[in-house]
Amino acid sequence: MTCDTPIAKPAYAAFADRYDALAPTKPHNALYERPASLALVGDVAGLDILDAGCGSGICSEKLAIAGGRVRAFDVTPEMTALARERCAGLDVDIREGDMSKPLDWIVDGSVDGVLCSLALDYVENLQPVFAEFHRVARPGGWLVFSMGHPMRDWADVRARGEKTYFETNRWGMHWSGFGEPNPYVESYRRPLGDILNGLTGTGWTLDRFVEPLPVAEMRTVDPRHFAELSRAPAFICVRARK
Repeated sequence: MTCDTPIAKPAYAAFADRYDALAPTKPHNALYERPASLALVGDVAGLDILDAGCGSGICSEKLAIAGGRVRAFDVTPEMTALARERCAGLDVDIREGDMSKPLDWIVDGSVDGVLCSLALDYVENLQPVFAEFHRVARPGGWLVFSMGHPMRDWADVRARGEKTYFETNRWGMHWSGFGEPNPYVESYRRPLGDILNGLTGTGWTLDRFVEPLPVAEMRTVDPRHFAELSRAPAFICVRARK
C-alpha cells in the first residue's frame, strides 16, 4: 500500500521502515493488489512512467527493472528516502510531491503511463488529481490505479460511520500486519460513481475495470485471506486511456 497526500503522511512516517520491510511480500500486496495492477500496466520497456504515490519504491523498482524510465513521488520524506535506497542504480527519479496539488514539475504530455497504486484513498477530491494525470500523459497514454473497493468499505461500519453510501467520509483504523504499535491510518470512503465519473469527467476513457482475485500462491501463504478475497474483493484496479 502506498502513501500520499497529507492525510497519510504522519501515519506512514511513523512506520515507514516496517512498511518497507513487509509490503514487498505481504499477501494483500504481493499476491493480490500488485499483480492485478501490474497486469493492467503491461509491458513498460522503453516507456516513460510516472509512479504517483510511490511509497518506498516497490513498484518503481519493478517498472525500472522491466525497462521503464520512471519518475516517482511521494508526500512522505521517510518513504522517498527508502525509495531512493531501493531504486539505487536504476532509471528512477524520485522526489517529494503531493498529488493533491498540481504536479508542476512535470510538463504536459511527457509520460506514456501513470501508475497510482493504493494512494487515491488518501485524497478527498479525486477530479483534480485525475486532471493532472491526464495533463502529463501523452495522447494514447494510460492511467492504472487501485483503491479500496467502495462496497467493501461500505459494508464496514467503521468506515461508513453515520454517512450514507453516496457521501464521502474520512475514517481511520489501526492496521494490523505491520508490527507493533499498530499504526492508525486515515483515508476516505466514497461511492463508486464518484470515482468513475471523476475519471471520465477529466477526459479519460475507461478501458478496464478489475475486481481482483488473489493469486493461487496465496492459498498456501495466507489461507484465511485467500478464502475471504475469493468470496469478495477488497480493492478495485482500473485502467483508463487518454
